[in-house]
Amino acid sequence: MLAKFAVADELSRASTEALRVAILMATKDGAAFLGEQLTSIARQTHANWSLVISDDGSTDQTRAVIERFAHEHPQRVRLLDGPRRGVCANFMSLATDPSIEADYFAFSDQDDVWHPDKLQRALAWFRNVPDDVPGMYCGRTELMSADGRCYGLSTLFRRAPSFQNALVQSLGGGNTMVFNRATKKLLERVGPLEVVLHDWWVYQLVSAAGGMIRYDPQPVLKYRQHGRSLIGSNLGPRARLTRISMILGGRLQLWNRINIAALQRVPSDLIKPQNRDVIALFGKATTAPLLKRLIYLRRSGVYRQTAIDNIGMITAAILKRI
Repeated sequence: MLAKFAVADELSRASTEALRVAILMATKDGAAFLGEQLTSIARQTHANWSLVISDDGSTDQTRAVIERFAHEHPQRVRLLDGPRRGVCANFMSLATDPSIEADYFAFSDQDDVWHPDKLQRALAWFRNVPDDVPGMYCGRTELMSADGRCYGLSTLFRRAPSFQNALVQSLGGGNTMVFNRATKKLLERVGPLEVVLHDWWVYQLVSAAGGMIRYDPQPVLKYRQHGRSLIGSNLGPRARLTRISMILGGRLQLWNRINIAALQRVPSDLIKPQNRDVIALFGKATTAPLLKRLIYLRRSGVYRQTAIDNIGMITAAILKRI
């Protein structure tokens, strides 16, 4: 039986080895952990990758670390100057750059450690996605402290990915995300709009267009948690209380306004009609009087992945914080 699985794995690897993957990494003063992340990329079982790094004005040894890695992997590393407008704009500059070409694309943070089969697992799923259909793969993470100790897994999401979920929640971290050429063309056509988070935006855009999405329940990397992490793991009571306070404090309300404004700027032919209806209903739920707010929210069908998060969303709607 083990031999049978080994043969199947080798056949799967052989069928995807010709596929080109462009890894899109955003850096900013990441020298402390960058080397470990680059080493994990070099050890991928899928070897047909190139690395495009957008550095957002690092003042430490980040560029020196990149240059050493590029010297060891000639013709596979390209270093660009970032837009210097924050991490989201930096990633979006890569995702919407038409000069970056490949069969598939993977976002990469500067301080994680990828599991060796991260790319291979994503490409195996993409074999079931037609080339002309936008597709997005993401997954769970293994949580790691700044000094490299692992202490658990990110929250397991069980509800199906959909636009109704994407409108109010980011499903998978960008550090786990792989997407196909159809998604890249979609991002290029829409352009670098002002959005909350690059990974959330990809989830929203792919689902709005009726694309295919895979959330892998098995961890694909070690996600380093430290003081400079932009968004935490949302694991544990303290993290959840922090999220709820952000919602009730108006942060979710601001994010919703930004995301709705961006979606309204997407060409109408790129969003399925039923998802246009969801945007309209949810938009009304953010401004209508209380009873109508709750009616519009229910009719929109939006949902978050856990019961407590849905309670928080309804509470925010009642308090006009959505």
